[in-house]
Formats: sequence, C-alpha cells, structure tokens
Amino acid sequence: MSGHFRARPKELHIFPGNPLLPGAMPHPQGVYFSVFSRHATGMILCLYESPHDNKPAASLRLDPVRNRTGDIWHCYIPGLKPGTLYLWRAEGPFAPHEGHRFNPNKVLIDPYAKALTDGTLDLCSALAYDESSPDKDLSFSEKPNDGCMPKCVVIEDNFDWEGDTPLNYPLKDCIIYETHVRGLTRSSSAKAKHHGTYRGVVEMIPYFKDLGITSLEFLPVQEFDSAERFRHNPVTGEQLSNYWGYAPLAFFAPKTSYAYPDGVDHDSYDPEFPVKEFKYMVRELHKAGIEVILDVVFNHTAEGNELGPTLSFRGFDNSIFYMLAEDKRYYRNYSGCGNTLNCNHPVMRTFIKECLRYWVVTMHVDGFRFDLGSILGRDSQGNLLPNPPVIESIAEDPIMRNTKIIAEAWDAGGAYQVGSFPGGRWAEWNDRYRDDVRRFWRGDEGMAPHFATRITGSSDLYLKNGKRPFHSINFVTSHDGFTLNDLVSYHQKHNEANGEDNQDGLNENYSSNYGIEGPTNVPFIEEIRNRQIKNFFATLLLSIGTPMICGGDEFRRTQNGNNNAYCHDTEMNWYDWSYLKQHKDIYRFAKLLIGFRKSHQAFRREDFFRGETDRNTEANPEAPDILWFDEHGNPPLWTSLGKVLVARINEHSKSENSSKVPVYSYLLAFNASTEAIQIQLPNDNTEDTWKRIVDTSLPAPHDFEENEYPALEAPHTYVMGPRSFVLLIAGH
Repeated sequence: MSGHFRARPKELHIFPGNPLLPGAMPHPQGVYFSVFSRHATGMILCLYESPHDNKPAASLRLDPVRNRTGDIWHCYIPGLKPGTLYLWRAEGPFAPHEGHRFNPNKVLIDPYAKALTDGTLDLCSALAYDESSPDKDLSFSEKPNDGCMPKCVVIEDNFDWEGDTPLNYPLKDCIIYETHVRGLTRSSSAKAKHHGTYRGVVEMIPYFKDLGITSLEFLPVQEFDSAERFRHNPVTGEQLSNYWGYAPLAFFAPKTSYAYPDGVDHDSYDPEFPVKEFKYMVRELHKAGIEVILDVVFNHTAEGNELGPTLSFRGFDNSIFYMLAEDKRYYRNYSGCGNTLNCNHPVMRTFIKECLRYWVVTMHVDGFRFDLGSILGRDSQGNLLPNPPVIESIAEDPIMRNTKIIAEAWDAGGAYQVGSFPGGRWAEWNDRYRDDVRRFWRGDEGMAPHFATRITGSSDLYLKNGKRPFHSINFVTSHDGFTLNDLVSYHQKHNEANGEDNQDGLNENYSSNYGIEGPTNVPFIEEIRNRQIKNFFATLLLSIGTPMICGGDEFRRTQNGNNNAYCHDTEMNWYDWSYLKQHKDIYRFAKLLIGFRKSHQAFRREDFFRGETDRNTEANPEAPDILWFDEHGNPPLWTSLGKVLVARINEHSKSENSSKVPVYSYLLAFNASTEAIQIQLPNDNTEDTWKRIVDTSLPAPHDFEENEYPALEAPHTYVMGPRSFVLLIAGH
C-alpha cells in the first residue's frame, strides 16, 4: 500500500483546485482535493506514505485566497496518483458554547473519502480535549493522532463492469433478504473460501438462486468504527464490537475489512482493493439476477456526543453538520447515539444526495434502506417538517428515479411515521405488520381483524396517502430483534452478554416459548415451533406487500434469545450453516413459498383489494377479488371474530377476450387457536374443485405439495390442525 505515495515527485507544488470536485479526484497528471468548511480559518492537507504513519510525509497549507472559493477549500497537487493516502487538519475557533470545535492537532477524515485504509481507530487519541481536565470537552488537546487514524485513499474508478447496470425490479416483484456481509459467511460452517467478505457473498450466489430471493439488503457497509471500546461480554470476557455497523465514519467508502478474510495483512494489498471487491460483488450478484440494497445511516455519525472523538464532520464545521442544542456545547440526540446530523441544512442535503448518487452511479446499487428515516424530516431545531426538503429531494431525484428508497419511518426522539412518511414514493418498514402478525399467531385475543388488514397490504396505513400495497415492507423479524427461531423459543429477551444488565432491546416481543425457555429436544414443543415458523413464512410470503426475510430464518438461525445482538462479532451472529441440514424441512417450505409467490400474480398486486367489482352483473359475472369468511363459511362478524379467519382470493385474467370468471381462486385459512377446527369451504361456484397446496399441520413433504396438488376428499369442509395455515387452490 505504501508504494503509491513513495512514487511522488521530488517536490510537491500546490495549485488552485476545482471547488466543483468534492473529495479527492485523480487526474492523469495529479490529484484534485476539496473540502467544505465555512468557519475554518486555515486548512492543511496531510499526505502519508503508509497506513499507520504517526506523522505525515508532507503537510501542505492551503492559501485562504488562492485555494478557497466561498466555503470550499481546494487544491491541485501534480504528480500524485491513485492510492495516495491523505487526511486533513482544520484551523479555526475552539468555542464549544458557540458550536465550534476546531482543533488542528487532530487529523480529519474527508467526508467524501471513497476508501479508508481501515475502519478501526484509537478513540482516546481522537478526543479533541484533555481527558484529565475537569472541564472535559471544554479543554483543548494538543496530542496528535495521525498514527491511530485510518487514512483516506485516493480512488480511481477504473473497474470493468462488463455492461452491468442496476436491476431495479419493481417492488411488488421483490423478495428481500436482509443479511450481514461478514456474518453470512464468517463461520467455519459456511461453504466459502473467503469467509466474512464481499467475495464470500459471491460464493453464496448458488444458495440465493436456489432459495429464490430477488434482493439482498445488507446491514451497513459504509465504513464505520468497528470497536465498542471499554466494554466486554460479562459472560465470556470477550471485547464487544460494533458488529451491525451503525456508527458511520465515511459515507462514500465501502467497509475495508469486508474485503479481507481475517488474519490477512491489509497493507499488502492494493489500497483500492476494497472498492474493487465491493464492485465485484455487485456485478456478480447482478449477473445472477439479485439486487443490492444498502442499509444507510444518515442520521448520526461515530463522533457521538460532546465527549466523543473528533473524526471528521465535528472538526470541519460542527455547527453546520450537526443539530446543536440551545447551548451549542451539546447535541440534539434523536438517534439515540449521541448526535444527530443536520440533514435539512442545504450543505448536508447536498452531501446526502451526492453520496446516494455515487452509490447508484459508480457502485451500481439498486436501493437504500434509511435507518431512523424520520430524522431526515427534522429541521435544525429537531422539529418535524411537513415537507422535508431532503426527503422530497431524494424521492424526486432524476438519477435515482428507479432506485428503491425504503424508510425506517421512526426515530429515537419519538417520531413515528409508518403510513405517513412524506415524500411520495417512499416505501416503509411496516412494524405494525410485524407486531400484528406476531400477536395473531401467538393467539392473542381480538387480533383477527388487524391481521386481515396487514395481510392485505395495510390499507389503513397507506391508502389514504395515495400509496400502494408494495410500499409496505412486510416483515416478521429483522436484524433488530429476535430471529424467527428465537421468536418461537423464548418468552423473554436474554441480552446479558451485551453488558447492559439486560436493560437494552425491546421488552415486548410478542413471542412465546411454548413450554420451555430456549432449546429443547421435547418432540411436541419442537413440532409446535416448526409449525409456527411455517405459519409465519406462509403469512409473510402470501401477504400483499413487499416481503422481507431476515437472513437465516429459513433454517432456524438462533441468537440464543438475544434480541439486540448489535455488539457481537461472534458465533452468536455468524450464520451456522449446519442448521440448514438440521432444518431442511423449513428451508424447503420457505423456498417453495417463494417460488409460489413469484409464479402467482394474485399475491403481487399493485392495488388494494376492493372486495367488490364494478362489473359484477349478470352480463359480466366477475367474482369479487376477495371474500372473507369465518370457520362456518359465513361473512365474519369482525367485532367478535375469534382466532380463525378464512379468505378467498379470486384472480382474474387480464385478457379482454377471456371469460369474466376467475382464472384461479385461492383459499387461505388461518387457525391460531390451540384446537383443531373444521372449516366450511365457500363453494359459490359448482365447478370449483379445491386442491390442497399447503397445510402446516402436516409433516413434510405434505406440508407443501410440490408436484401435484391433491383434491380434497370432502369438498365442502376441511379439518385444520391447531395453530395451522392452509392454502387451497381452485380454477383453470
């Protein structure tokens, strides 16, 4: 890695740069650099020979007249090449009560850096104040931190994409699989040569294609601080880590460590290697027909509160980039992580949009999931705006017109906007779906009406705002909470290993252990758990909306009851692929459901059900698109409906010349009670012959009939097992 800068010219000359080229931009004869700071009085570009140098090989001071245009500091250095390592120092007022925290003793990461040498840093050395001082952050540290900071890398975009472009599938046709780049293949049980890496993901492509998913949603891959310092697992003594990645350092840079298997010396590689590896992963996934969606964190950074380190934004212009309290020494904290980015400031808005465009245009990603997305709707004082500029700007950006944008429509400051997230075309994580589906299958009273609304697209949330069913990202589990196995194996969370006295994570998970807390070999409890997992999968994949599967649920991955496993880069989070063989019936069931959904348009509707039709006349006897029944075959009394619900979905031909009768009818029956129930089958068409596709009370392979659907022996009734789901089909 060090060879690039050592090839520098004997003398370095600094010239005016181009303020329209943010970050570091290579040129055939040199490199352009630029960075924003409104309140800085001086700016120094530091160049390094190797990643761990504790002092720069060259420090180049920018002339505030020749090298500054407005708020942009810029320069051009002839003779430098891609691979050059650099950081910045910013001079200016140190006045915390006024919001300014400049400290030229601390080197800073370029916010537009396309790669870092490593995402691990020394927190103490990056503190801009004297820890021993009683004044803490009001004091001023003169200790340099060059040797303990990752270096920015000048990147040249010279990758051969082989004609690749983002896939951009319609949301209604997507099956999203949420996963973690490292955790997916880090375990020795993974059949991968490059464990825990972008290349390891590529090695999993045959698995993803066999399962049938269309889109991978990765937990954060933008460079983040990996360490969770000064905290250890109280059970094992292991140092905890920031495994999930919600502590951004560099928003344009892919995570460097995900390019290298553990134990490999990063310094022996091309400094552009992580960027090339990320692009390689995207290209190969696209070849296989699999989209890439990134979980992005534009709500806070790794710099934390006033006692946190000075790494980048804080040192360049703290009062611009962050929401500050009335006493500007302190930070408004709507993220729960110490600070909140000032997303609707024009400078930050531009930064966010340029970053997203970079990942779409240069890195070819297909979409984004915005962590704590409601923060994007707050002004500098923390107030929620009716028409937030940054949210509207992202939705209307012409370059990202086909890019998926998915909001986690809440934040840690109390905002909750599921069903009302502004900005038009945004999709949303639907936690109402998660909770209502969990509660129904747990057997909670009075949940059937809510359940019916969720599985038909949540019209109560989305119809009034002009959105479609596919704007609801339906999920039962995600990285944040129990896995599906743990949802049916634990009555309460077990987060003791997080070192927070089990006080972190959600207290109410709407889970059940069905008699024994945690793993068990008791056959009847395991049978109930398997059946409930199949019920959840059937519900998720046959609901109207966009389904998202939490990676590993298809083979009962467990986190040992931990519902907030953000800090464990261990076997707790790494996928144990031995479970795939152990729970092959669950995998088969999920795989067949995915295939069924993809081949039956009725479950990928663009519009909400109406329950009626304008053409339902004698001349046009088209059946309603959906009908509801209780177990007796009668229209349900929603106010007193029990734990059994039946829906008939009628799928109609799109052809103008076709008969005005359903092509297929589907009967979906849900029994969340603990008793076997005989249901009356609707039989309004004498030609109907119902055939069984799914019955979760039956053992594999009859839980999902794969080749030929057997006709029912009793055409008018069906006996459902306790806690079971049944799918029948009739038609041409």
